[in-house]
Amino acid sequence: MYLKHISLIFIGILLFNCETKTGKKNETKKDSILVSKRFPFKLPEQKPNIPLSKALERNYEAYLGPTPQKNELYSQFKYTKLKGFDYNNHDGTISRRDPSKVIYHNGKYYVWYTYRNTKTPPIGTKNADKATDEIPSSDWDLAEIWYATSKDGFTWKEQGVAISRPPKPNVGWRSVTTTDILEWKGKYYLYYQGFMEVSGKRGDDCPVAVSYANSPDGPWTPYNKIVIPNGGEGEWDQFSIHDPYPLVYKGKIYLYYKSDFNGQPNLIRMQGLAIADNPLGPFKKHPLNPIMNSGHETTMFPFKNGIAALVIRDGNEHNTVQFSEDGINFEIASITNLMPNAAGPFIPDAFTNTNDGRGISWGISHFTNATNWSQNHAVLARFDCDLSQDINDPSMKKNHTYYKPEHYYKHGLNKIQKERVLAETNALKTK
Repeated sequence: MYLKHISLIFIGILLFNCETKTGKKNETKKDSILVSKRFPFKLPEQKPNIPLSKALERNYEAYLGPTPQKNELYSQFKYTKLKGFDYNNHDGTISRRDPSKVIYHNGKYYVWYTYRNTKTPPIGTKNADKATDEIPSSDWDLAEIWYATSKDGFTWKEQGVAISRPPKPNVGWRSVTTTDILEWKGKYYLYYQGFMEVSGKRGDDCPVAVSYANSPDGPWTPYNKIVIPNGGEGEWDQFSIHDPYPLVYKGKIYLYYKSDFNGQPNLIRMQGLAIADNPLGPFKKHPLNPIMNSGHETTMFPFKNGIAALVIRDGNEHNTVQFSEDGINFEIASITNLMPNAAGPFIPDAFTNTNDGRGISWGISHFTNATNWSQNHAVLARFDCDLSQDINDPSMKKNHTYYKPEHYYKHGLNKIQKERVLAETNALKTK
């Protein structure tokens, strides 16, 4: 009996030791697996085959590279003051804004833009009823389309008017603005907004018109017909088709545009698309319009097998560069800042029907309110960036722009906000 108890105790000790050793072995193996699945110190170029958070999944799936430096659709933007343009001592009577894409022809760069030269600065759209045939309501009221050429992209020579306002009641009799260029089968086409009433009386009510020429120097022949009409009553683009922007894509003319809707004071701006086989139409609006939920002016360019877009200012996805493989369904490709307003890039393959868009590295944009609102006018400027497959400029790929404190103080609280903050503080004192 005694020996039997001794034997049972001995067997129990052996089993306990085996379980303990096995447990330690399994625990060590489990810990090893966990350690091997932790994210490494050196950032992988490709998505690692380990469990990832949603943020890390997005980092590898939503962008063209895991860091801004590796992302071909990320860039900072640099700006240069242009030479060759006079603004009448910036008194608000001369304005240049909304440049077209830049093209290169016969050894020169060409750009077209909205040009206003009026007796007075704009009186504001809120005072639209006081505008006359000589006094503009907005910066783009009573405007024409002019053009300039350059040998280097920095110094420009203004060539004069390209599209003048036609006589009433033709499309654009009040103002022709915000143009963009298309080259198609050896001819040139300028699309633009044609205002037929004072800007501000009912939003910016205007459809799209077009003129054509055999040379970028003109002369330009007006088509004298609306090529893209406003939407029907109650539709998002019922009052305006702004910023017409044509590209040649999939053998067709893809013309992107912006519309203002939702009404003041909660105005919304989104982007639409109309497609045609012929520059004079008919253009068919895409059934998924609006195809982009953000952005102000339209700026697209061929990139690789799709279309990229600069999405500035307005909407939930402002300050982003986006990309679409089909030219319709856009996704955020990068987030940046100091984006160019109304950018007109130099796009050598804009009209080539390319399947491998090379991207952009510079263009012309504008700055609005160049002095103060009582002398409101816009000026043209050059922007440079690295959104190109053909260059690699690390200085354009930095993550942060540094500003002096004075820059931030300019964006301080207004009077009403200060009063609210003081009231909140006083309320705390009474508790």
